[in-house]
Amino acid sequence: MQLSDSPGALVQTFIDLLVANQVEAACAMVSSDCEYDNVPMGKVFGPEGIGASLGPFLGGCTSIVWDIHRQVETGSVESGVVFNERTDRFQMGGRWIEIPVCGIFEVRKGKITLWRDYFDQPTFRDQLGGGA
Repeated sequence: MQLSDSPGALVQTFIDLLVANQVEAACAMVSSDCEYDNVPMGKVFGPEGIGASLGPFLGGCTSIVWDIHRQVETGSVESGVVFNERTDRFQMGGRWIEIPVCGIFEVRKGKITLWRDYFDQPTFRDQLGGGA
């Protein structure tokens, strides 16, 4: 499999852009009807919905790191699926927030058509609010 045919490489580029806080460039990699389901928080659709959802949050971070622990893929960029297990880290207000995440990405015709992340909302909320 050539790297250009790898759905995992496409997803990695997408993640790299988000980590670099290049939300607009990342959103150019999703289909016009892409479903982003940030599972305990709800769904948005398309580049505009994803940008409106992520832009303000990521813009409030001084640093972003997504550590991918495991990733598997099947298919190609024409029709593929990527599953990863990550720790998403966000530096905000001088402290780090860390969230274990499992993500699923569907890729069709070189674009991400589905992005679904699963995480525990209380784990996120407790760190965001400065809880124990």
